Amino acid sequence: MRKLCLFTLFAAAILSARANVRLPNVLSSNMVLQQRSAANLWGWCEPGEKVRIVASWNDRVDSVQGTRDGHWKITLPTPAAGGPYVITIKGQNTIVLDNILVGEVWVCSGQSNMEMCETWGLPDVKAELPSCGNPNIRFFHVPHTTSTNPQDDCPGSWTACDSNQLRSFSAVAYFFGKKLNKELNVPIGLIEASWGGTPVEVWTPANMITGDLTLKTSAERLQPADGWPYLPGYCFNGMIAPITPFAIAGAIWYQGEGNTANADTYCKAFTTMIAAWRSAWNAPLPFYYVQIAPFTYGANNMGTVVRDQQAKTMLLENTGMVVVSDLVDDTTDIHPKNKHDVGLRLANWALAETYQKRGITYKNPTYQSMEVKGDKITLMVDNAPNGLVRKGNEPSAMVIAGEDRIFYPAKCSIEGNKLIVSSAAVKKPAAARYQFTNAAIGNIAGKDGLPLAPFRTDDWPL
Repeated sequence: MRKLCLFTLFAAAILSARANVRLPNVLSSNMVLQQRSAANLWGWCEPGEKVRIVASWNDRVDSVQGTRDGHWKITLPTPAAGGPYVITIKGQNTIVLDNILVGEVWVCSGQSNMEMCETWGLPDVKAELPSCGNPNIRFFHVPHTTSTNPQDDCPGSWTACDSNQLRSFSAVAYFFGKKLNKELNVPIGLIEASWGGTPVEVWTPANMITGDLTLKTSAERLQPADGWPYLPGYCFNGMIAPITPFAIAGAIWYQGEGNTANADTYCKAFTTMIAAWRSAWNAPLPFYYVQIAPFTYGANNMGTVVRDQQAKTMLLENTGMVVVSDLVDDTTDIHPKNKHDVGLRLANWALAETYQKRGITYKNPTYQSMEVKGDKITLMVDNAPNGLVRKGNEPSAMVIAGEDRIFYPAKCSIEGNKLIVSSAAVKKPAAARYQFTNAAIGNIAGKDGLPLAPFRTDDWPL
């Protein structure tokens, strides 16, 4: 009899648990929903169960019926930025999500330079701790997770920014979000999904890598190592797929060092990943990324090739690239400590392009075209409306070559937004390159302060 009673209680507990409406972790109290969007709410329930949803910004009862396999999903229009709000979800049980804000939500992803936080010994974040508390900035941190198949949930919960939470959250993401919060005066939600050492392929659906011969062959050149994944799709499946139903404004990205082993295909792999994310979110997401910093990678120039490939990614619509070569004080450290200015530069791209704020200097001066006259090359530079300047001594990191493709250090003079380059060793110049080695740091910038982006005028094989 006692066994029968225990069995009955156990069965009742199972049935009760199965009947409960459940939510993914990214839907929790303290979250930020994207303003003026079609926000998805979703989860699990009994097959055919009716789920009722009430959002306090409209006090309307919406409902949806669970599918035969026990899933439910509903889309709610969100208002302009504001809050806090409450969302009540009711089936055979009731879930109350409170302290919800509506504002701007960004995904912040990449490898270690995105992952770096105060515990890495970053002085600019440490200085923030006494005053960083801000209930209008919220964090959701996706932990390191891999999977061979796309997942529908991931660990984590939304938290308000304070000194305790900031210590282990991305410094770049925080400074990006802080700037947006200040300039837009709306709540900011930051979803960090980053993992040091990871190549771009692991953040891309596997079929988009293995289904393309060039990308498949390139991915096979990646070297496995303890501590991080390297197989296509593994981080996308575990860390990105679970959050793709969640409406966002866009993404910021800091990665590339993990692809020096197959640098020549990085542009194709990176643009494939961006396209995959946009497809997964079903939106033309703005995508702002950081060009990797100068670093002494070794005998080959694979870091240079990655930067060259990243520059080519700018041809993809609705992307923007931040140059950080002037923020490096030690080229033997692959982790530059200045994350404050990196975050601000990413934020300026978003403020200018996504939010249409005027009067912001955000585009780095970039090479536009060249003209050869005699033994000199005139280089025309875009995004330098007030002209160029050199910082410190004679302009450095500029080289020039003739048709023999042998490069020599070049003299360089500045005339407005033009660079005049020459070398006594090159009588008939054919090409110029600037900051085009792994660890080179140039000293030419726009008068507005942003550094001239590394470039080459040639398309010779590297």
